[in-house]
Amino acid sequence: MNSDGLVVNGQAATGGILRGEDGRMIKAFAMNLGETSITRAELEGIVQGMRLAWEQGYRKVMVQTDSQIAIYLIREAADRHPHFLLVQEARRLLACDWQVQLIHVFREGNVVVDYLALVGHSLPFGFHFIEGHYPLLNYWLFFYLIGVETPCLVNI
Repeated sequence: MNSDGLVVNGQAATGGILRGEDGRMIKAFAMNLGETSITRAELEGIVQGMRLAWEQGYRKVMVQTDSQIAIYLIREAADRHPHFLLVQEARRLLACDWQVQLIHVFREGNVVVDYLALVGHSLPFGFHFIEGHYPLLNYWLFFYLIGVETPCLVNI
């Protein structure tokens, strides 16, 4: 499972994808979060992705994110952190009866969900499953499956 968050002009979104061992998409999502921080967007993507994996019945999952801050908060955050409720939910999910690894990946390895977070900006507020009618999603998945690193989509 990969997730990513994105903030553009103060508006946040997140995206995630659940893939099989062969890298093929099982489920994908995007979520428009409205006005919030990049940290919340990153944490929300991780939590939503873990929930999706759990609900789909997967019990051996690698959670990949390019946010070292989100990983740190899930592992180390004090209870006074502004996003502690999300951190607490991530910890609760990690403690369920399954094998979960929380792994940092470079942005170049997370382009598929970078795109999904971008899609989230164009959607109404809230959580949305993403189906195959996003041609660029298949394009980015193809490059991921053949192992080609691609640049991220966000302009700085």
